[in-house]
Amino acid sequence: MPRFARLLLTLSILLPASALWGQQVDKPSDSESLARLAYDTSAVTQRGDVSHVCLAVAGDGEYQIVRSTNDEPTQYLRGQMAKQDFEKLKALLTSPKFRSQPSHDGALIRQEAESFRVEIRGPVRRHGDGTRIWDESDAWRLQWLNPDDTDPFPASVAKVVNWLQSFQPKNGKEFSYAEFPNVCPSGGMRLIQPTIAENQHR
Repeated sequence: MPRFARLLLTLSILLPASALWGQQVDKPSDSESLARLAYDTSAVTQRGDVSHVCLAVAGDGEYQIVRSTNDEPTQYLRGQMAKQDFEKLKALLTSPKFRSQPSHDGALIRQEAESFRVEIRGPVRRHGDGTRIWDESDAWRLQWLNPDDTDPFPASVAKVVNWLQSFQPKNGKEFSYAEFPNVCPSGGMRLIQPTIAENQHR
């Protein structure tokens, strides 16, 4: 084999390998964010006690929750999730039916609405200098908007929503927004007020 051809063959093997050494997919630390979830209802009609809830949970079960109910001020609590609650949530979020569900977020709201969002972390990468980072673009996201009960949550989504609404943080400690400003999933949907929807329809 000519020397030049051997050189090209060697480079074609070494260059991809060096790129992999520079950025490796790493196993996430248990203390790193695992998922962020949010549920909202419009102000016109309350569906149950919870009108707004955002939950961020790490791989070790540590959580931060922002929760608004009908008769109490908004709660900002953090703590350690009970093992039973954490295992149930992980099972729901990793369900094949849930993970194969496409987003549905384009509809007009006339009277009332409820929405659900979830963001599940993608792979964590370790760079050549040892720093660990995950790109938000690698996250798996799902959004579902149910306006006027025309698009109810699919069963797999409804199970997660029911869990989120019924989760009761026990022995949680209060925190300020400045401490944990990213409890809710990034982006998201804005619930259009019914009066605006009526004006748009005319």
